[in-house]
Amino acid sequence: MNNLSKKISAVTLLLLLSIAFTACTRTPGGIDVVKAESKKVYADPAEAKIADAVAAIDELPNSTKPYTNLAALYVRRARATGDFSLNSKAESAVEKALTIDAEDVPARKLKASLHLTYHRFDEALEAGKLLQQQFPNDAFVYGVLTDANFELGNYDEAVKMAQRMIDIKPNSSSYARVGHLRSFYGDHKGAVKMMTLSARTADPQDPEAQSWCLTQLGDELWKYGKYPESEKVYDEALQILPNYYLAAVGKGRARASQDDFQSAIDILTTTNDRIPNVEALILLGDIYTRVGNTEKAKQSYDLVEIVEAKIGVNNDQKRLALMWANNNERLDDALAITIREHEMRKDVLTADALAWTLYRKERFAEAKVAINEAMKLKSDEAKFLYHAGMIENGLGNKVSARQSLENAIKLNPNFDLLHAQIAKHTLAELTPSNRR
Repeated sequence: MNNLSKKISAVTLLLLLSIAFTACTRTPGGIDVVKAESKKVYADPAEAKIADAVAAIDELPNSTKPYTNLAALYVRRARATGDFSLNSKAESAVEKALTIDAEDVPARKLKASLHLTYHRFDEALEAGKLLQQQFPNDAFVYGVLTDANFELGNYDEAVKMAQRMIDIKPNSSSYARVGHLRSFYGDHKGAVKMMTLSARTADPQDPEAQSWCLTQLGDELWKYGKYPESEKVYDEALQILPNYYLAAVGKGRARASQDDFQSAIDILTTTNDRIPNVEALILLGDIYTRVGNTEKAKQSYDLVEIVEAKIGVNNDQKRLALMWANNNERLDDALAITIREHEMRKDVLTADALAWTLYRKERFAEAKVAINEAMKLKSDEAKFLYHAGMIENGLGNKVSARQSLENAIKLNPNFDLLHAQIAKHTLAELTPSNRR
């Protein structure tokens, strides 16, 4: 990522991207459903703020401001708790504000952010461009443009937009973006530097933002096999925001990567007891598979399908497709998902998912084309390297297969609780000294 480092003196990838998981469908009744919340008594300050915002709507029903305030609170609460159904309430509030004033700027910005949340990246890009025409010096707008371009695989454009954002307003959000971009371009040291800076400059009055930044740093450290270091960062995030689901999932993964499976199970089960989380459920399923508890593994994997079904096909379902492909089941459905996603967006993660499902269908030549696309940024992703190695092995290219598998294991020995074991076994078979 040397060229990128020159292009981005210090660039961005978002706290907006943190609202880019998936979300549940819209609740019936829109804004009217939540008005009753103002009459409740809440021990949680965040819930109390939401109740106050709902009450403010009654006082100023024809003003956009109380609706946008409420929407922003819902978005923040969704990020902190993982309850993405709150995003549908946020969108209802935004739509009400836009009904009052279609040109209301805070509402338009929130709508662009929610496009990202719901993985409507083309719409987010369009909304961002319209805002850019009116507000060419608004850093927030360039954050939207950075994220939308990144998710659509327009990496050169994402770099340009991030550079513009950092020029206008260097802050925690900007540093987070640069760290994310540097990570995808294989610049680990640069990524850690920017992610650390992002965490240390995050608003101390916003514990979710602080914890999110720290969790991204933990993920970067884990990606390079630095499990104890990543766990320390996850712990710091959890100290700032107890029960923060992203940090809890990271800590569970770090524990499992160090073979402390029971601690990982306890952490992830507690997280899912609050609000079922797809990443936590898949990881739990893998842990149970690893320790031989096939019944509980199946329960976790089945719950993933239930959660994803509730989210719906309009959102990114790569996680579901990869789970099926990893478990070598429902391969036709997995391939259909990844083909559909790849037609809509050309990012490297989608290309990797397509490559792996094609490999599982034994369409090795097509899989190689897709994995080459996934690796075009020279990302240090052990999963990409593993997939590349298995595809090369399927094609009979033993030397290339061995090299990719060696690199994957060297980068992150436990990049996947199940498939790292397969990688090591396959590598042993491919190593001449081990062959009879």
